[in-house]
Amino acid sequence: MTQATDSPFSRKKDGDTLPETLWSKRLEGLVRTVERAVSWIWLLLLAAVILHVGTRYLFSQSYTQLEELQWHLYAIGFLLGLGGALVSNSHIRADIFYQRFSRRMRAWIEFYSLVLLFFPFVVFILVESVPFVQFAFVSGEVSLAPGGLPFRWLIKAMLPAGFLLLLIAGVARLLRVTRLLFFAE
Repeated sequence: MTQATDSPFSRKKDGDTLPETLWSKRLEGLVRTVERAVSWIWLLLLAAVILHVGTRYLFSQSYTQLEELQWHLYAIGFLLGLGGALVSNSHIRADIFYQRFSRRMRAWIEFYSLVLLFFPFVVFILVESVPFVQFAFVSGEVSLAPGGLPFRWLIKAMLPAGFLLLLIAGVARLLRVTRLLFFAE
């Protein structure tokens, strides 16, 4: 399994990694497995874009299904990739002062950021998105565009799925931070 520091997008410096725990390894492994599986979606998106552009400009035909499929593939890739960004530490961070702090102070900032900001937001999105998906499923919601894609609940289901993966990645991160702060050797 590749470590988070192997990512070309990771901002981790030597000596700046958080210690792993058994459960953080397992949870991060799960997130990375999903991330690797979903990474192929970007090739499907590229193929859908090329096909759509080709049919539009070569044959003067535009297909609503292809246009919606592009948006759906992009949403799936983005939502299911959020957890991977957190695991590899390649997410956006406002770290104007962060890098100047000691490793322990950065860990405390990470701890409180996760507990006070990250988890409440992620749990809120999870709780609110489930009825959103349920309503789409029960009502048989489809695209409003003529000739659009059916089963709108499938794409809406990516919202709680993506945030569930993000929650798992956050728990793994919290386990690592907690180990550094409270169980450092």
